[in-house]
Amino acid sequence: MNKEKRTQIFTRLRDANPNPTTELNYTTPFELLVAVILSAQATDVGVNKATDKLYPVANTPEAILALGVDGLKEYIKTIGLFNAKAENVIKTCQILIDKHNSVVPDNRKDLEALPGVGRKTANVVLNTAFNQPTMAVDTHIFRVSNRTGIAPGKDVLEVEKRLVRLVPNGFLMDAHHWLILHGRYVCKARKPQCGSCIIEDLCEYKQKTS
Repeated sequence: MNKEKRTQIFTRLRDANPNPTTELNYTTPFELLVAVILSAQATDVGVNKATDKLYPVANTPEAILALGVDGLKEYIKTIGLFNAKAENVIKTCQILIDKHNSVVPDNRKDLEALPGVGRKTANVVLNTAFNQPTMAVDTHIFRVSNRTGIAPGKDVLEVEKRLVRLVPNGFLMDAHHWLILHGRYVCKARKPQCGSCIIEDLCEYKQKTS
């Protein structure tokens, strides 16, 4: 795929959704960080149901730490892997208090040092909370990048690096959101909705559906 075609793809995605953002509910970088930790192998809808009850009660490192692991579990027990996630969130709160004055760090090194925070989670926080041009590649973005030909790669890191390099200037800040939403609602895993896709004619997928 050439640069001109990529530019057309992202121009159309931007025109259809000029101000894309995460579907996770949050108002502060800390709320976003916790939500993204909870979202691993879970849906944004499921995470929002839990945090909509949690955040009015506790939405700072100190307040969530005060709940303790068992107290936090009561709010997030509907989310998959909630036992491990509760442990990670509590440990993360302690580190934020002890090392970062309760402020979420705005750099990859410190973010990835937090329990439950991997490269993808760090990229989401850096991009969405701190407006850094990072690319958080999840299953949707990995699929769309390979299927369309925008940035094919054999693993998520390769796709991430290619997207950062190949997404045309001016689009990178929001590209993560456009691609994840496109994968979630149009370019679905089992049956992509090619017939109603705004970039169908630009996509290089060989087995398009009607």
